Amino acid sequence: MDIKEYIASGILEAYIFDTLSPQERAEVEALVVQYPELRDELNAIEAGLEDIAMATAIQAPSHLKANIMAAIGGEDEGQLVGNVSQEAPKVIPMPQTNTGVWKYLVAASVALAVVSSYMAYDYRLKWKSSSDAFAQLQAQNSQMAEQYNQVNNRLDELVADIDVISNADFKRVNMAAVDASQSFAASVYWNAKTDEAYLNIQNLKTLTEEQQYQLWAIVDGKPVDMGVFDFDVEGLIKMKSIKNAAMFAVTIEPKGGSVNPTLDLMQVAGAV
Repeated sequence: MDIKEYIASGILEAYIFDTLSPQERAEVEALVVQYPELRDELNAIEAGLEDIAMATAIQAPSHLKANIMAAIGGEDEGQLVGNVSQEAPKVIPMPQTNTGVWKYLVAASVALAVVSSYMAYDYRLKWKSSSDAFAQLQAQNSQMAEQYNQVNNRLDELVADIDVISNADFKRVNMAAVDASQSFAASVYWNAKTDEAYLNIQNLKTLTEEQQYQLWAIVDGKPVDMGVFDFDVEGLIKMKSIKNAAMFAVTIEPKGGSVNPTLDLMQVAGAV
């Protein structure tokens, strides 16, 4: 939390002048307990307002109390004036104070406090609105950046796929459905010089979470594992390298693959 920015928002002044909602007041009181800086600032504001009130107060003349007591006959007049004289007290005219000026000063102080409170409250609302808008903009920018990275990564993958497909050293081996009534299809791009192999899925059925597809190469009449893959993978899938492949086939196996292919669950196959 930025303490300085929170203080500058004027919410503490709004709290003192009781212009906050109950929820906002509770929030301020909780933060004041949590942050000593806020408590000190709140005390300083209250002390400043008290100083203004004291500065605008009118101090009574020092002899006023004695004159009042003499008027009600509570004590001997000579005693009331400090036993200085037993004679009748002299009538001392009270000095004329410019009460009109003080009234205007007090009114001006109150008006200034009200205006300051309103400006602080208005500033706080604008600050809060700006903060919310900025946070929303940051979230939108983060989302756009993530989407851009995803698109950029996908473009890189497409470029790499095109490089494989357009490379004359890669031979495309089409694998058709073993069951002629099905439309399953896939293909392998195999480079006999580098032994690299990439799988491309055209159409394979959806599997359960406990199943995966597994690619096999037939080498010297024996199946060789080339790796497992999921049914919903897009683009070219890099598989295990293989030498001297004569055929490729895909079977359905338990998740993680099998040591030997499940022949009755073979989906597609194709000769090199």
